[in-house]
Amino acid sequence: MEIEWDLANPHTRPIQVVEEDTDRLGHTNNTAYLRWMEEVSWHHIEPLGMDWQAHEESGKAMAITRTEIDYLASAYAGEELMIATWITGCDGRLTSSRQFQIVRRRDGRTLVRAKCRYACIDMASGRPARMPKAFVECHRRAMDAHGLTGQSE
Repeated sequence: MEIEWDLANPHTRPIQVVEEDTDRLGHTNNTAYLRWMEEVSWHHIEPLGMDWQAHEESGKAMAITRTEIDYLASAYAGEELMIATWITGCDGRLTSSRQFQIVRRRDGRTLVRAKCRYACIDMASGRPARMPKAFVECHRRAMDAHGLTGQSE
């Protein structure tokens, strides 16, 4: 089935929902969605030059400051999903943003839409810090790949 993504050129990963991902109601627990969002974010950003070594060498990291999730339909153990992500903004100084969409493969239905906002922090102090030039360039490359260059946050 053809998936209709919210934005062009997503970075995608398949997901197989397992029993451990479900809650007492039998559907996917919200913590599983958060875990998948973190995993796809790293999978997306590492090949662009922001692997953990780059974070450690710079002493900077992008920390989530806000997550907004819309749960549109449920997923259950055994279902196959696709998660997509896009870097949608980078102010070149302190903040960036990312969007997610999770779709059920069998019917193409969007189950979750989410947005995260990030702030660059100094890893030693936990305080806000200017984003390293390499981080800015990485975000811009991702936005170029998604056709989102020039978008504002």
